[in-house]
Amino acid sequence: MTRVLVVNAGSSSLKYEVLDVEAEASVLSGAVERIGVPGSPVPDHAAALVEVLDALDAESIDAVGHRIVHGGSVFVEATVIDDAVEAEIERLAVLAPLHNPPGLQGIRAARAALPFVPHVAVFDTAFHATLAPEAYTYAIDAAVAAEHGVRRYGFHGTSYRYVTQRAAEVLGRLLGDLRLVVLHLGNGASAAAVDGGRSVDTSMGMTPLEGLVMGTRSGDLDPAVLLHLQRVGGFDTAQLDDLLNRSSGLKGLGGHSDMRDLIAAADGGDTGAALAFEVYVRRVQRYIGAYAAELGGIDALVFTAGVGENSARVRERSVDRLGFLGIAVDPALNAASSGEARVVSPNGSRVAVLVVPTNEELQIALETVDVLGGTTL
Repeated sequence: MTRVLVVNAGSSSLKYEVLDVEAEASVLSGAVERIGVPGSPVPDHAAALVEVLDALDAESIDAVGHRIVHGGSVFVEATVIDDAVEAEIERLAVLAPLHNPPGLQGIRAARAALPFVPHVAVFDTAFHATLAPEAYTYAIDAAVAAEHGVRRYGFHGTSYRYVTQRAAEVLGRLLGDLRLVVLHLGNGASAAAVDGGRSVDTSMGMTPLEGLVMGTRSGDLDPAVLLHLQRVGGFDTAQLDDLLNRSSGLKGLGGHSDMRDLIAAADGGDTGAALAFEVYVRRVQRYIGAYAAELGGIDALVFTAGVGENSARVRERSVDRLGFLGIAVDPALNAASSGEARVVSPNGSRVAVLVVPTNEELQIALETVDVLGGTTL
């Protein structure tokens, strides 16, 4: 039996799960919250790892898989961590200052606590390493872009890798034969065009801010808005960062970052919440149409993550003007509650619409084992 401890370190939290890879089953999971917060008994990620190891049998762990958000253009696949890899992840923190530093703290704490098992970094950006230059290049001065690493990297890659494979299984087809548009709709949200299992375009860019409307993030925005707010509103960099990442999206428009709360408010007559919902689904429709064109047609549209898996309203409204592309949902199938991967489009539809629950922790564990050479470590 191979057991992998998956570590997902945030700025003030550490989520963990132990998975039996052979059975593809969770053995134990949990989280340590309020790390480093004044008054918390957990001062740092090293202390959090001690707490985690107290909750499980450390001797049963065969490997540790770490979720790392940004691998830049350096890490294009899961990678065994050594001192050089750790240093490179630290160097890449300039591209993901909110995400890579906590991940690095998790790596250092786990390597210190479990020095005799292999550690593997699994990067959110790696799935999108197949993007062509015309897909990842921004139209700014090429020398400036090269000097500062400005390009599209894409995120949610671990989720996309898992979900696309499961979608092919549900359809009973080879992944290599499928053109998919996948919508990862959670508090963070993105879309991806996937051709034969390879990412050819994705909505998030150099950071996870670009693209779809999210719980608290703006998504696509005229960049001159920022210049305007600097000149006219007196906003500094920190204020702009807070506005775009924490005070925009559904929260900024409708007062609620959680889609369930937003829909309830809209149904109760809140016009701001209703507008936020319409802006959200229109942006989703725009990306579906754009990616269908880019792929030359699609075989399936796949919804995943918290909102995508659980909100029948979002799924219905996201496709309600896309019948000309052969995309529709069956009302009864779409409304049925289920935790299983399933088809929710009418029988005989030209494009299958699927709901596929994601499992990023399992995917990280699988990639960890794969890069280490198999299920027997």
